[in-house]
This record gives sequence, structure tokens and C-alpha cells, in this order.
Amino acid sequence: MSVASEAPTASPNTSPTVGHASGLAQRYALALLELAKEKKEIDRVAADLDRLFVLWRDDATFRSFVEDPRLDAVAQRRGAFAILERAGIAGEVRNLVGVLIANRRLGHLAEVATAFGALLAEQRGQQTAEVATAHPLTDVQRTQLTARLTEAGYSNVKLVERTDPSLLGGLVVRIGSRLFDSSIKSKLQRMQYAMKGAA
Repeated sequence: MSVASEAPTASPNTSPTVGHASGLAQRYALALLELAKEKKEIDRVAADLDRLFVLWRDDATFRSFVEDPRLDAVAQRRGAFAILERAGIAGEVRNLVGVLIANRRLGHLAEVATAFGALLAEQRGQQTAEVATAHPLTDVQRTQLTARLTEAGYSNVKLVERTDPSLLGGLVVRIGSRLFDSSIKSKLQRMQYAMKGAA
């Protein structure tokens, strides 16, 4: 099975945020996971995709390039493949990027990477914690958050991160059906409700 054979035909979800994966992202992610399993290269493919996601998350220029709808497929392919080569990312993940470009879906790259991580975590018996923050987490913050979740009884947790500047600060963590919201946005909203109630 190839990623190309699993390429979906549904219309794209135009939202650039990375949260719950759409059906489109799930299909690409599942195709990549199945291909990695067939080739017995799951760890390498997962590591390559993680590196690409970190690049997308931490490099605003790369993120803008990926999400720019004005670029044609030729420009996207030339730019994306040059970046992948510099990052040492090849094989299945490079092919995935090529298929996303060919199908005009490159803007969904981060969503596909997130869906792949969630599928892999589920297959490995890991719990997935979706973490939304106003700014990207540092390595120290990731370690502290994982330790806190472990203390709260959530072991073997994989963090799936996204940034949401509207949160202003703090973080929102969703794990299973539980939601922990310590964002400044949420605190301000609670304060507004309290002030309206007191009026």
C-alpha cells in the first residue's frame, strides 16, 4: 500500500490550526502508518515525521511557506524538498509531502503529523494529551507537564502540541474525556462572568 493509493478525495478543511484531526488528515496518517508497518520502519518514519512537525511548529518561515495558498505545486515541491533534504528527511515522509503537494493539501501537513502521532500512540497503548498553549512549549516545560500528568495518574503519555495565541498564556490540556484549562483567556472569561453576576 502506498500513501498515494490512500490519498483522499474529500475537499480540504481550510482551518490551519492543529487540534482534532479531520477525516482527511486521518486518512493520510493511516496510509502512512500502514506503509511504515509494511516496511517495518515505524520508528524511523515516526522520527522523521516528528522532526518535520517540530520544524513546522518552531519555524515561522517554514510554517508560512507550508500554509501559503498562492504557491503552485512546482514552487511548493522545490521549496519543501530542499528543506527536507537539509533536515535529512527522506523516504516515506518525503513521499507523503509530495502527495500532499500533488493533491493541493500541503497546508494540512501539521494536522496529518498530529493524526499520525495519535494513531501510533493508540496502537502502542499510550495515552495522548492534546496541549494547547499561546506559545510553543520549551523542553523543560514538556518534561514538567509530563511529570505532572504522571503524578495525576496518566502514565505513558504522548503530548500532541498546538499553539493558539488567543489563549494569551497558560495552557489547555485534553486527555481522554478530561479537560484541564489554566489559560489566561479562560481565567479572564470566568472573571467577566463573575463581574456580570455581581452587577
